[in-house]
Amino acid sequence: MERPAIENEIILILTQKRNDDRIQFMRIVCQENLNEKLFALYEQLRLQHGALMWWPAETPFEVALGGILTQATSWRNVEKAFENLKTAGAWTPAQIRATSQSELEKLLRPSRYYRAKAKKVRAFVEHLAKRPMHVMFEQTISELREELLSIYGIGPETADTILLYAAEKPSFVVDAYTHRLFSRLGWIEGNYHYAKLRHLFMENLPHDVQLFNEYHALIVRHGARICQKTPKCEECSLRHACVYYTEDLRRRTP
Repeated sequence: MERPAIENEIILILTQKRNDDRIQFMRIVCQENLNEKLFALYEQLRLQHGALMWWPAETPFEVALGGILTQATSWRNVEKAFENLKTAGAWTPAQIRATSQSELEKLLRPSRYYRAKAKKVRAFVEHLAKRPMHVMFEQTISELREELLSIYGIGPETADTILLYAAEKPSFVVDAYTHRLFSRLGWIEGNYHYAKLRHLFMENLPHDVQLFNEYHALIVRHGARICQKTPKCEECSLRHACVYYTEDLRRRTP
């Protein structure tokens, strides 16, 4: 018995949608010699930007606080919020716990989404009252990552930031800058997928804290200054190996 025509149309639409979804899901295009290619890219970025020695913070708590506040905003805005907290005497976990929620929101206003971030910061310092950072950091990477992800407001990127820059454990951090750069280079295709992109680094580089620290910092610097939404390709040392640049040059050449 044949299906009604409308059913056939629906099946066709759903099949096309599944195919589109597969195309949109991020996949690694560059599969061969990834270790060698990742190190070559690292050296090119170091030549262009120099040694950065991140994270821009003085204590593990400051790293973690910055990791929460930098969500969906620039570091410049985070620094303004930091200055507010320091001036108000709300700089340590205990001092923040003693600050009212309305006052904390006011202090965090420069970081954008300050109400949501005040809740996240509150949840984090309340957790630290039960489990101080030095106690948490005694765990393995997987145990610590799981605990961090259980805290309200801490997602994978923030958790890995705390692991790498505060706990000094080798857990690579990726972000929107990483996705944009590697998409333009032609190494990946599809929408941003944090776990798959992080896996590319975790599986193909030695688990070294200093290497992970510097590599992520260089990608962020390159994304912020060169490989922007509107890229400055002529200033980019990677342009001759970049699919985006090659295709753009071809379009602009008569």
